[in-house]
This record gives sequence, structure tokens and C-alpha cells, in this order.
Amino acid sequence: MKPLIEGIAKALVDHPEELHIREIEKDRLTVYEISVHASDMGKIIGKQGRIAKALRTVVNAAAIKENKRIAIDIVQ
Repeated sequence: MKPLIEGIAKALVDHPEELHIREIEKDRLTVYEISVHASDMGKIIGKQGRIAKALRTVVNAAAIKENKRIAIDIVQ
């Protein structure tokens, strides 16, 4: 799942070298924390959170096959 998130996020940001994704396992939930350059924060979130919501939708659709629950947090 991490390569999927990384591929989508790198296509959105201007500073892909500063993109960091941290995977945190909790019980039956996997949390991915996405950290980007400060100037890319708006690009990864989008207007009214539309990009972030779309990213979560795509990742959750892919997670259904693996029968997992996934959450995505965007941190600075």
C-alpha cells in the first residue's frame, strides 16, 4: 500500500524528495502518516480537502482486497 500512496503523492508535490510516509500498525488498522514540504501542504490536501479525500478513497478501495482498514494522516 505504501508504494501506491507514494506514487500518487509524488505526482502531486513540487518537492518529492521531502515526501516521507510513515507506516504505523495498530490492532487491525494501519495508519500512514504523510509528511511533505510546507509549500506542498496545500497541494496534497487540495481545495476543501478534495485531493486528500480522493487519495483516501483510492487507498481504501485497494485495501478492500487485502481485508484491511487503512487511515491516512497528513502531517507537517
